[in-house]
Amino acid sequence: MLRALEQIRRMRGGAQAHLMRCDDGNYYVVKFQNNPQHRRILVNELLGTRLARRMGLPTAPAVLVEVSQELIRLTPELHVELPRTRIPCAPGLQFGSRYPGDPRVLTLQDFLPDEKLREVMNLHDFAGMLAFDKWTCNTNGRQTLFFEERDGKEAVSPGRGAGGAPGSGEAAGTFYRTVMIDQGFCFNAGEWTFPDAPLRGLYARNRVYEGVTGMESFAPWLERIEKQISERVLGELAEEIPPDWYTDDYDALMRLLEQLYRRRTRVSELLMAAKCSNRQPFANWRN
Repeated sequence: MLRALEQIRRMRGGAQAHLMRCDDGNYYVVKFQNNPQHRRILVNELLGTRLARRMGLPTAPAVLVEVSQELIRLTPELHVELPRTRIPCAPGLQFGSRYPGDPRVLTLQDFLPDEKLREVMNLHDFAGMLAFDKWTCNTNGRQTLFFEERDGKEAVSPGRGAGGAPGSGEAAGTFYRTVMIDQGFCFNAGEWTFPDAPLRGLYARNRVYEGVTGMESFAPWLERIEKQISERVLGELAEEIPPDWYTDDYDALMRLLEQLYRRRTRVSELLMAAKCSNRQPFANWRN
């Protein structure tokens, strides 16, 4: 557990997160328990990020961040905007996602033009993330950030791709890498249900799926979901979640994990529904 020392700035997005400096010297995007979306968003972020990293997907490290009442009192910016009022952010344990570098020097982009997308060394991870989003029923569009790397040196060490090895172009020069963010709407946000639909979980641009040639392109991640995510693993992850985040409703959390475990074998079916949709996201799929 880390301790927040300083608020840097408010971030974009419905959860009204804040970029904060913590006592390990790093920066984290912190979502608060009383965010406007739902308290369970914090559960989804922690559980979803932990599961994605177990699959070898490039997500930012997730941590628990203690934000003190004193820091909130001394920082007027630490508040939540509601339709008719504003209230202070809640003190206590919050969810933190590590910012991939020093915000004073690192430029993050949420969009790259097509010619730059070709320079993203772990573009194949979008296929793995789609398998994850189908499994967890992410009801939001896939959120991702891009950042530059030089001479193979990363700004942070998010999980590698399916093989765990860097790409062949990493020896020298400048290129891009992507890190997947925002698992808050997995499990249908605060509902903890699974209203599957063919287009859910897809990234906004089909170009990131050009490497998908068939179901075999998803095989490494499907295998990890089915063979590595056991009931024991889910139970261990549940123990890391602060009870305040799910209002001590342990039965609801267990029901969520049971559904998630049962869904492991349905992911290929959900991917095929996306493939057959009117959007046709996989242009190079070979029948």
